[in-house]
Amino acid sequence: MTIRAVCLDIAGVLTDSGRLLPGAREALQALDDAGLPWRLLTNTSRRPQSAILAELAGLGLNVSAAHLFAAPRVVAETLRRRGLRPLLLVHPDIRSEFSGVDCHDPDAVVLCDAAEGLDYRSLDIAFDLLMQGAPLLAVGMNRYFQGRERLELDAGPFVKALEYASGVTAEVIGKPGRAMFDLACASMGVSAADTVMIGDDVDADVLGALNAGLQGVLVRTGKYRSGDEQQLPPGATCAADVLSAVMAVLNR
Repeated sequence: MTIRAVCLDIAGVLTDSGRLLPGAREALQALDDAGLPWRLLTNTSRRPQSAILAELAGLGLNVSAAHLFAAPRVVAETLRRRGLRPLLLVHPDIRSEFSGVDCHDPDAVVLCDAAEGLDYRSLDIAFDLLMQGAPLLAVGMNRYFQGRERLELDAGPFVKALEYASGVTAEVIGKPGRAMFDLACASMGVSAADTVMIGDDVDADVLGALNAGLQGVLVRTGKYRSGDEQQLPPGATCAADVLSAVMAVLNR
């Protein structure tokens, strides 16, 4: 099947705990040399988009704002478009991403990885709003992420807790929901079927991409754990790292 564009996760694929993973710079250069458009899709919700771009630039990666689709900013755009007033359960460092969003008298709940902000009181306030009919918007359903020293809880378990308590099904704006995949493909002017997603999270990255109509490649870096590839359906593939994944795509 033809590949006309590539989407990549960042943490665990290009970087790991603030360090560049082997082959990351070469992988993006290979895509540029081949004339294939690419986008970075991340559910990271503890840092604003500007900080992510600054970190990537500091690591020597040539990434523009147009290349980057960070879930919190996509959530903020969704809120503005729909005229929703959210209760923001978000990390303090990304509140700037929601500037211009009316948060007075909330009629929706937004849940990101808020770290210590996801305490009983805040979750209980969110639960009350959901029981009154407010929708629940989630940055993603990731169960965990690779921290500097160990795996750490991500937003997904807290989303599931609110879903279970309230009976409300969350609308996932980031991965594995299809909204971010659709937006990324549209920005490159390509169809989902002609696009491949390269990621280290078998659920959010690869299976999410497949459900959105993209092709998928799982890399054995980052949060990958032995046996994850057994969850892949026929057609999805696994690669050692991002460079080998990109070269496999280019050689198709």
